[in-house]
Amino acid sequence: MASLFPILTFLAILATALNAGLFFIFSVCIMAAFARLSPAEGAAAMNAINAVIQNPLFFSAFFGATLLSLVLAVIGYMQGGAAGLMAAAGGVVFLVAVFGVTAVFNVPLNDALAAAPAGSAEQATLWQRYLDVWVMWNHVRTLGSLAAVALLALAFRQSAQLG
Repeated sequence: MASLFPILTFLAILATALNAGLFFIFSVCIMAAFARLSPAEGAAAMNAINAVIQNPLFFSAFFGATLLSLVLAVIGYMQGGAAGLMAAAGGVVFLVAVFGVTAVFNVPLNDALAAAPAGSAEQATLWQRYLDVWVMWNHVRTLGSLAAVALLALAFRQSAQLG
């Protein structure tokens, strides 16, 4: 298992970095652009993204990073040492700050936005809440992804020095 550790860590870095970039671009520009639209237009644009993002490439990056994070959390903890514990910490950070936040906060808000009647007062009210709450949790996902990348990179570096 020790020989797989650097490979799994490297793959986790790549997948986690893809997620960090995706969340970052939403935090710094996409949502700000959507906020300039009318509530009906902004909600429609976000609903379109939420439909299109459900594709094999995104799922591979998101669920791949999640699976690798879970595996590294377990293997890293069992392996111990600086590299193992940093990888375990990186895995746990991703699982909580990205996968957990997505499942508990972002996806339910996406579902509520999709269910709101287009152009309704309900949708307009929800859209304003969405811009505040969804974006705040997206910032958490961005920072969580970056923290996980940093921890995994340190683990990879440490494991390379040992090997």
